[in-house]
Amino acid sequence: MIAMPQKIVCVGLNYRDHAEEQGVDLPRRPLLFAKWGNTLIPSGEAIRIPPISQNVDYEAELGVVIGRQAQRVAVDDALEFVEGYVVANDVSARDLQFADGQWVRGKSLDTFLPVGDLVPVSEIPDVQALPIRAVLNGDTMQDSNTSNMIFGVAEIIAFVTQAITLEPGDLILTGTPAGVGAFRTPPVWLAPGDEIAIEIDGLGSIANPVLAG
Repeated sequence: MIAMPQKIVCVGLNYRDHAEEQGVDLPRRPLLFAKWGNTLIPSGEAIRIPPISQNVDYEAELGVVIGRQAQRVAVDDALEFVEGYVVANDVSARDLQFADGQWVRGKSLDTFLPVGDLVPVSEIPDVQALPIRAVLNGDTMQDSNTSNMIFGVAEIIAFVTQAITLEPGDLILTGTPAGVGAFRTPPVWLAPGDEIAIEIDGLGSIANPVLAG
C-alpha cells in the first residue's frame, strides 16, 4: 500500500454515466471534497461498518499519487507531477453523507479507503483509457472506463493546484462510474460477510471483506 499521504483530495460526480444514473447535470468544474488518513487500509484488510451507518456503499476509483510538489500547474504539464496510480475504493456511508449536506464525515469513517499498490506512471501509457470495475461477491456492479471521466487526471491536477499545493505522496481520487449501490433499484448496501473487489486494467485489483464494527 502507499505511504500515508499528507492530503487525500477527492472528486465527486466525475463520470458521465454516474451523473446520468442520478439524473443530474454535469458539473462545470471539479467538485472537491476530502477524506482523512484514518480511512486508509490495504487490500485484504476488513472494511468495518460502524453502528452509526446502515447504508454503506462501494465506489471504484482511480487514485493518483503525486510525485513532486505541484503548485499552479498547467494542464499540459500536469502528468509530469504524477508518480503513479493506484486502485482505490471510496467507501461511503450514504446515510451520513446525505444527512449532513456535505460529504466529509460520511466519506471519512475508519477503514473507508482501501488502496492498492502503486503502479509507476511509466507503466500506464494512457490513463484515460483504463477499464474499471467493482465486483461485489462475484457480481460485477460497476463496469466502465476512465475515458468516461468528465474531467481527466491532468485537468483535475491543474484545477486543484490553482488553490492547493500538492506535495509528494498526496493522493487524488478521481471519481466513480455508474453502478454504485445507492442508485440501484432497490439499493445495494455493503453488509457483514460481503467481499468487495475493485479492478482497473493495468493497475491490478484490491479485495476487502466487510465486517461489523
